[in-house]
Amino acid sequence: MTDLTKLSLAAARKGLVDKSFTSSELTGAYLGAIDKANPSLNAYVAVTGEQALEMAKASDEKLAKGQGGTLEGIPLGIKDLFATKGVHTQAASHILDGFKPEYESTVTANLWRDGAVMLGKLNMDEFAMGSSNETSYYGNVINPFRAEGSNANLVPGGSSGGSAAAVAAWLCAGATATDTGGSIRQPAAFTGTVGIKPTYGRCSRWGTVAFASSLDQAGPIARSVEDAALMMTSMSGFDAKDPTSVDMAVPDFAAAVERGVKGLTIGVPREYRLEGMPAEIEKLWQQGLDWLKAEGATVKDISLPHTKYALPAYYIVAPAEASSNLARYDGVKYGLRVTGKDITDMYELTRAAGFGREVKRRIMIGTYVLSAGYFDAYYVKAQQVRTLIKKDFEDAFHAGVDAILTPATPSAAFGIGDEAMANDPVKMYLNDIFTVTVNMAGLPGIAVPAGKDGQGLPLGLQLIGKPFDEETLFATARVIERSADMDFSPKPWW
Repeated sequence: MTDLTKLSLAAARKGLVDKSFTSSELTGAYLGAIDKANPSLNAYVAVTGEQALEMAKASDEKLAKGQGGTLEGIPLGIKDLFATKGVHTQAASHILDGFKPEYESTVTANLWRDGAVMLGKLNMDEFAMGSSNETSYYGNVINPFRAEGSNANLVPGGSSGGSAAAVAAWLCAGATATDTGGSIRQPAAFTGTVGIKPTYGRCSRWGTVAFASSLDQAGPIARSVEDAALMMTSMSGFDAKDPTSVDMAVPDFAAAVERGVKGLTIGVPREYRLEGMPAEIEKLWQQGLDWLKAEGATVKDISLPHTKYALPAYYIVAPAEASSNLARYDGVKYGLRVTGKDITDMYELTRAAGFGREVKRRIMIGTYVLSAGYFDAYYVKAQQVRTLIKKDFEDAFHAGVDAILTPATPSAAFGIGDEAMANDPVKMYLNDIFTVTVNMAGLPGIAVPAGKDGQGLPLGLQLIGKPFDEETLFATARVIERSADMDFSPKPWW
């Protein structure tokens, strides 16, 4: 039998329905792969082996009767930001030590409803704050890719680094992830995987640990465009428990994958041509446009004039919302508690010990911009800029653009402990330069692997779509995926 872990999600689904193998065999293969690779990659912070095999057994019984949901028996990894009932849910933070919720997030409940199997919880940047997965209390995730001829460990991107690394290294058939400023698309680009951030409101945020409530959105990371579409169909849907959830029918996203791009207009924003951008990124971007033109799309230069304000505005809005959301972690009801001489002392000692350096930095920035005398100057101004960024996109779409093509990241994966990044938080924040606009405007965006750099590391392109038009993104991303026609599998060294 072929290595079951190397099958795409779509192929595994077909194999299960055809009874070529069982979910128990498939799940066992993944658990074996995790056992072997996780000590090197650190992608999982908790492996739920017994539960996975029980879920697989239940799926086998359904499949034997010709029943089962759209993901019946498919083993998935779950980012540690999603509440999973009775299972480790700590947002990779010390402050949530020992927390096991009594409830299930809506996104994971939707997946279990459709028959998916949970392999475990995936590592991430603490509270989803980071672009390299170096802020996790559980240590860095290691990118399964290495530069040709080098043994140096690379970052997998963040915050969904565990999700991206696990998918790339065949440790799950697909993974849930979240994106607040690029946390699905950037790690997908660094690991040769496909990641989509749906339109804000497409997936419920209920039961997902909050970072910045007006920006956070759940989505899948998978090995192919089709796999991502299959997962997203299950993850999406209206949820009355989330007031920002949109009451819209969920399309069959997988049905749109092979639709093609004939007749579509693809926008190219001139503001994304950054000074000092590596030539290989520029070349890949042009290659992507050529592929789309060859398949019948028209390319149009567009302007998104407020792009240059997106990153500074994001780093006001996101920390402001984070400082408010993270006020609930105080050592009183759950998680870490450091005793003090009185309750105020306990709060201070618990938060000092429980939060990592990057989380503290963002809480302090957020508290500052929301404080009396600064609120109007910073937070209100950033929200006004956000409205202008959203209008830029609306103008482009009204002018006949169907989707926008940009690079996903300014470079390939960089080294763990990269000194320039470690000593300059702003340099690290610039990793999100191409992705934050999408969150600020609430739009859908997908990263698809499209090429490799001179050292054989994956590079991704990003497509940005109209609100709730993820179908066009899947169809366009599939054309890039098919045109690139490359193997984005890492060479196993673990």
